[in-house]
This record gives sequence, structure tokens and C-alpha cells, in this order.
Amino acid sequence: MDYLYSLLAGLIQGLTEFLPVSSSGHLVLIHDILKFDFFDNVLFDVAMHVATFFALIVYFRRDIVRLVRGFFASLSRRDLRNDPDQRLPWLILLATAPAVVIGYLLESFIGAVLRRPAVVALALILVAGLFFAAERFAAKKKTLAGMTAADAAAIGVAQAVAFIPGVSRSGITLVAGLGRKLTRTDAARFSFLLSIPTVFGAAVKKGLEIGAAGRADWAVLAVGFAAALASGILAIRFFMGFVGRHSLRPFAWYRLALGALVIVWLLAGG
Repeated sequence: MDYLYSLLAGLIQGLTEFLPVSSSGHLVLIHDILKFDFFDNVLFDVAMHVATFFALIVYFRRDIVRLVRGFFASLSRRDLRNDPDQRLPWLILLATAPAVVIGYLLESFIGAVLRRPAVVALALILVAGLFFAAERFAAKKKTLAGMTAADAAAIGVAQAVAFIPGVSRSGITLVAGLGRKLTRTDAARFSFLLSIPTVFGAAVKKGLEIGAAGRADWAVLAVGFAAALASGILAIRFFMGFVGRHSLRPFAWYRLALGALVIVWLLAGG
């Protein structure tokens, strides 16, 4: 059964990490409601973070090469104003900073107080409302080439809010990008590029926590890793194609439905 649980956990991680439905929120619900505690294993948690990191690397490999070149070019012949490839790496670093600070200062509080189904349900519903508002009012006309430091800072603050389970890092940064007038496709692309240092940092942090985690069943870990990697790549590919042609409303309705179900479960004494 461990292989089946590992497969299911990997699929859940890969899909919910990159779709705007909140991976942390789903993990809280799966753990507290379904009593599915496979993610409690530190080694498995590390494997899942590494898998989702590699999913990002595989899908955005061309963007990453261009951004790395742009970053080093900016150190020798700085032209941030006129060269988007030089400016974008610095905007990603700027947008990463709020999450680093908030994560460092409030991680214990968030884990102890906010990892509850009631919080998840409320966050799912509130962010669904933001999806509807963004689709109704956002201008959606700016590209990544036109992004400013103010845009990156706003999206970075939104990413820090995603520490609340149920918010969704990809969802809230996408909404923030739309609020800054980015097109859906470019807001989604920046959101995913921004997640690369975030997911990498989470993987490193979890890796440092392994300590005496005990012996690992590497075959079981490999099944979960492969499932998370494959489903993560498919989720990114699907979502990048989806947002270019469709609104976020289907995800908003999913979030509303899930949040409502959780509330009903809680009211029923769950």
C-alpha cells in the first residue's frame, strides 16, 4: 500500500502546487479530514519539494537560461531600463524578499495557528472572490517587458500572504499580477518563475530538517517523486495553455465549492 499512497501523494503535490487551488490548503484538508498522513514523513516532503522544483526547471528551462544570462550581463554592463532580460531576474529577487522575511518571522505562528480546516475554507472562498474581481476589473494589457519594481513588490507581498493555507501561492500572485495590469499569460509566467527560488528554498529548508529522519524506502520515495514530477510538468503545461484562452472562473468555482464542503463538514461536527 505504501507505493499506492506514495503515488497518490505525489499526484496531489504536483497538481495542487501549480494549479491555483492551494497545495498547503489541500494538504491540511487531506491530513485532518481524510487522515492521510503520508506527507508527515520529512524525507518524503523533501522529495516532493525537489520534484516540483525540477518540474519548474524542465518546463521553464529556456526562460531560466535567458534569465541567468541576463543576470550576469547586468553585473558587467547594467542596462536594466532597456533590457527586460537583465531587469526580470532582479524583479524576481525583489518579489522573493517579502516571502523570505515573513517565512522567517512567522513560520511557527502559521504552523501552530493557521493550519486548520476552518482557515483553509475561509481562504479558499475569499481568494475565489479575488479571482472573480480580477477577471471583472483587471486591465490585462501589460507584458513582462513592461514590469516595474512596484509591480514586483506588489506580487512579492501577495506571495507572502500565501503562507496562509488555502490562499494558493500561484493563485494569489497571479491575481496580484492581474491587479498590476499584466496579461493572464504574463502574470502566470512571472508567478511560476517567481516560484523557482521559493520552491528551491523550501526544499533546502526541509532538507536541513531531515536530521535523524531514519531509514528511507527509496523505492517508495522514487514513486512519489516521479508522480510529483510528471503531474507537476503536466499541471504547468495545462495551466499556461489554459490562462491564455480562458478566465480563472472555473478555479474560483472549484475553490468556492471546496470551501463550502469544508464548512458543511465542520458544522456537522467534523
